[in-house]
Amino acid sequence: MKLAIIGTGKIVQEALYAMELLSSIEVRAIFGRPHSREKAQNLADQYRIPEVYTDYKELLERSDADTVYIGLINSVHYTYAKEALLHGKNVILEKPFVLESSQAEELRDLAKKRKRIILEAITVLHSAVFRKMQESLPGIGAPKLVLCNYSQYSRSYDAYLNGVIAPVFDPAQNGGALNDLGVYTIHYCVGLFGMPEQAAYFSNRGYNGVDTSGALVLMYPGFTCVCAAAKDSDSPGFISVQGEEGWMRADGKPNAAEKLTVQTLDQENRSVTTDASGATVRKSVVKEFLPPSMRHRMTQEFADFAEIIDGKEYAAADELMKETVQVVKVLEMAGRSGI
Repeated sequence: MKLAIIGTGKIVQEALYAMELLSSIEVRAIFGRPHSREKAQNLADQYRIPEVYTDYKELLERSDADTVYIGLINSVHYTYAKEALLHGKNVILEKPFVLESSQAEELRDLAKKRKRIILEAITVLHSAVFRKMQESLPGIGAPKLVLCNYSQYSRSYDAYLNGVIAPVFDPAQNGGALNDLGVYTIHYCVGLFGMPEQAAYFSNRGYNGVDTSGALVLMYPGFTCVCAAAKDSDSPGFISVQGEEGWMRADGKPNAAEKLTVQTLDQENRSVTTDASGATVRKSVVKEFLPPSMRHRMTQEFADFAEIIDGKEYAAADELMKETVQVVKVLEMAGRSGI
């Protein structure tokens, strides 16, 4: 995959480090807006990127890159992705993909029409822990309650409290805790259970109306998912799924889950006892899964992107995009809840 990098911010810097040792990716160009030219040039020097652009259209017309990775602020995702597709490029678009389902569907359909591939850069879908959760789900029986938490005190929050508003805390730039962190937990829920019937977002709002933290409630037939996200406070991250026959819990920040624990009923000894508090205890089997070590949490997704794009694996891309569109619809439902 010959790749052009669009942006110079923190996520782009992480992405370049994550993919640096992947032989399947050749970074051909980097784009930064005119005021970020020095940053773009420094990254080009550091990662041996041969071309630096400050004009996006010029990059799309002149670069021999077949794919662009767009790591820009949320509010420009749609326009930059559409322009790239119209110029015949494949697109890897940072999360959240877009925030309107009509735009997500338009980008998906445009990619199909142009025989190109568009994908969301979301680590969940490329996580060994997430795949193990999908595999383990039937063993815990009918789902009853799902609890998710991605809380991470933002390095920009202190500045925000002092009146300096970074894009991640700017509603006009589609910032906020739900779009930045909650989107990961939504991907777990949609990836495991599909589209919810209802969604309502209960948020804590800052002085400019941005959600600095909140809880998203997703209603499914017979069970509920509660997804907490916070940029104004911190706590351990996790994804917990409770079923009639057991439970599973992924520990660590949801963008890079560190361990999965699965407890299921012992089918050979379904005895029931009580503990000292009088609580019911069922005989169970506990298994733990640790994902393989990676250079960076984004390394696996970029390896997968290269394989899908170079191999023209349109069916695989369609499956990933199916979930992305569903997640955008959930974000849309949450936004309409207005709570």
